Amino acid sequence: MTALETLEKYWGHKSFRPMQQEIVAAALEGSDVLAILPTGGGKSVCFQVPAMMRDGLALVVTPLIALMKDQVQNLEARGIRAIAVHAGMNRREVDTALNNAAYGGFKFLYLSPERLSTSLFRSYLDVLHISMIVVDEAHCISQWGYDFRPDYLEIGRLRERVDAPLMALTATATPRVAEDIIEKLARPASAGKAPFVQLRSGFERPNLSYIVRRCEDKTGQLLN
Repeated sequence: MTALETLEKYWGHKSFRPMQQEIVAAALEGSDVLAILPTGGGKSVCFQVPAMMRDGLALVVTPLIALMKDQVQNLEARGIRAIAVHAGMNRREVDTALNNAAYGGFKFLYLSPERLSTSLFRSYLDVLHISMIVVDEAHCISQWGYDFRPDYLEIGRLRERVDAPLMALTATATPRVAEDIIEKLARPASAGKAPFVQLRSGFERPNLSYIVRRCEDKTGQLLN
């Protein structure tokens, strides 16, 4: 099944949005990818399509519990098995979820970044059969960004144990932040893999327009 056929089968779309197809193609080639797309640009499809075409489980690291739950529900509604592990779960719940992810035929495991360093998660690494690592809100790994989260640094250490391609996604990355993301998420130097592919979509919104008006009486303009 091709990427386009997978998109149509599970998402009902007959074509990709701008830049999605290039990102999916790079992922299917086994490259590490940094994808910079605007909010609402369809970032989820960029990793969900190649994950469905690979054997194994896609590990999705995201800091947003509400988004995590929403994506799991959306995938399950499409007949795709997905599960989430986040900070609001106790150890027993996490153990059950990870066991299900490892042995229950799931395609997606959504994980909050603070869970990466736990001994319980690491004890499952050898049986999770991770097909790709996905890093959502990837700017959180950069100390040059406005939303740095130290837990994201664990992803670099994870790559020392998991030999799987990675896709980093963000809507917020200056060139300096993008360079920092790639540096921190690159595979170990000894891996001998291809370098990161960076793909950036345009942020122009043709349905939005901006008007600048100069006026002396700003209060009057607002009231009128």
